[in-house]
Amino acid sequence: MNAHPVRILVVEDELQIRHFIRQTLERAEYQVIEAATVQQALDDAVSGKPDLVILDLGLPDGDGVDFVRAVRDWSRMPVLILSARSDENEKVNALDAGADDYLTKPFSVGELLARVRALLRRAEGGDAGAAVVRFGDVEVDLARRTVLRAGAPVHLTAREYRLLVVLLGNAGKVMTHRQLLREVWGPAYVDSTHYLRIYVGHLRQKLEADPTQPMHLRTEIGVGYRFQA
Repeated sequence: MNAHPVRILVVEDELQIRHFIRQTLERAEYQVIEAATVQQALDDAVSGKPDLVILDLGLPDGDGVDFVRAVRDWSRMPVLILSARSDENEKVNALDAGADDYLTKPFSVGELLARVRALLRRAEGGDAGAAVVRFGDVEVDLARRTVLRAGAPVHLTAREYRLLVVLLGNAGKVMTHRQLLREVWGPAYVDSTHYLRIYVGHLRQKLEADPTQPMHLRTEIGVGYRFQA
């Protein structure tokens, strides 16, 4: 993080609050990128490569939790929720989705800056994760949620894509049947191994050069599956 000034993406649709946060951060010598919608925030998260995100939940085109879930597919950049929502369930949902901290409005400048510093310290030396993964003739852009094979778009269902993302995010590791089913289908499906077999087969048909002899989506017999780059 010392290679460039720390960049913070502020996602807030209320102009006055956004400008106040920007001025506060700039006085502390941070660089600031501003966004007012979920889509703009996702675009800026890719192009601006921020070191940290300060995120409101109530945005015009969706919930801030949607941003957290999308960005967690490809990055571990710290996300600080800054919201007027004080209900415990709101906080739990945001943190479970992948947010790192939650600060309720109204807030003090001192506490905001202290939490920013704490999250940046925690992130130092960490691997933000690669936004693009390539294997064989396949390119997966995790930030833009696109899959290409030999340069041509590949259509994956939402469930196929989620399964692929989980495997890519654990490259080289053996993921058990139960782990994959919990991550992709939910806790109620941890014994439904036939779902997993069918969907891995779909991915192999779409992404492997020879689906009968998969090089990248490997079976660990009796245990689960492993992605091999």
